[in-house]
Amino acid sequence: MFSLDLSSRSPIYEQLYNNTIRLISAGVLKPGDKLPPVRTLATELSVNPNTVSKAYKLLENDGYICSAVGKGSFVSPDLNSISAEKELAFKKLEEAVESATKIGITRKEIIKRVEDAFSGGKK
Repeated sequence: MFSLDLSSRSPIYEQLYNNTIRLISAGVLKPGDKLPPVRTLATELSVNPNTVSKAYKLLENDGYICSAVGKGSFVSPDLNSISAEKELAFKKLEEAVESATKIGITRKEIIKRVEDAFSGGKK
């Protein structure tokens, strides 16, 4: 169910975070579904439990999952797959804008590219 790309530059906790959102968006994980316990998932993926815990904490902070002490972590009952997918898209867009501005691409250039993408990819 969960997969990692160990050759990716993306941190493992971030991959787990994004992977969980994708699974919610695809309807594989539905509101109320229980997520694997931290230690179980860490063992299955051969990663440190702290890595899984960090991903779960971020997912909880962002409202994708909720945790109950002694019961585990669950997909938030208030979440629907469309909002999860939108939030993931917005997060990727924000990361792309941040990356672009770090290398000197201006706001005007970014807006022009986004407008071009909406009009069929004309440059």
